[in-house]
Parts: sequence; C-alpha cells; structure tokens
Amino acid sequence: MTSNRPYLLRAMYEWIADNGMTPYILVDANAPGVKVPKSAIKDGRVVLNVAARAVAQLELGTDRVRFMARFAGVSQVVEAPIGAVLAIYAQENGQGMMFPAENAPPAPAQPTLAAVEDTETPVAPTTEPPAPKKGPHLRVVK
Repeated sequence: MTSNRPYLLRAMYEWIADNGMTPYILVDANAPGVKVPKSAIKDGRVVLNVAARAVAQLELGTDRVRFMARFAGVSQVVEAPIGAVLAIYAQENGQGMMFPAENAPPAPAQPTLAAVEDTETPVAPTTEPPAPKKGPHLRVVK
C-alpha cells in the first residue's frame, strides 16, 4: 500500500484552515531533498507557515510539499519530501498531528492470539491479589 502520510497531511491542512487557524508544518531540514533557506533552520528542523495567505502555489502532493514563500522579503521556492514532514499543527492552539520519522524503525509487531496460544511454555497466573481501592478523600472546608 502507498503511504497514508500525504493523505493525512492534506486532511489536517484542510481541517486547520476550515477552522480559521494557521497551518504550520515541522520539517526535518537534514532529510535529503529538503530545500529551505539556511537562516530558517533551527536544531536541524524548520517550522513553516503554509497558510494560503503566507504562501503561493502550494502543492501538497503524494511525494513532496512545494510552495513559494518570502524569507527576509525575498521570494524563494521551498520544497520537502513528504517523508521529511514531521508534523502539521495549528499555530494558535497547537492542535494537529505528528508523523513518525521516515527512518524510524517500525513499531514492534504485536503477537496475535494464535501466536500466543502456540507458545509451549505455560504462563503462570499471578497469585498477588489486586491492591484494595481507596475511597474518596473529600472533606468539608468552611
């Protein structure tokens, strides 16, 4: 299957814009294929305002994000592979979505029920009783 990242990115962009907020993307500036002004990079990452009023010719494609933006009054092309986009969020309230780094190892697979049943070593039940629940601790203050 193809990556769901570009679809989620576009959906979150629309959701943020439809709610009158300003969409920002966080990009790994060290990823191959990223073209951003060096002055905008901090700690190997760059935060970019991708609101319609801040950029021109915005393309949220299946393989890259590309647009024109002004940096220090100079219009420049900004380009980043989809895999370099680490997050998209609303600048006003921080709501959005983080994406795993492209080179991050995949999450370990969870064992299926069949795999657990096929294990030869029996699992001993725990003999410790659960801790007793404590009641509410409210007091009247006058």
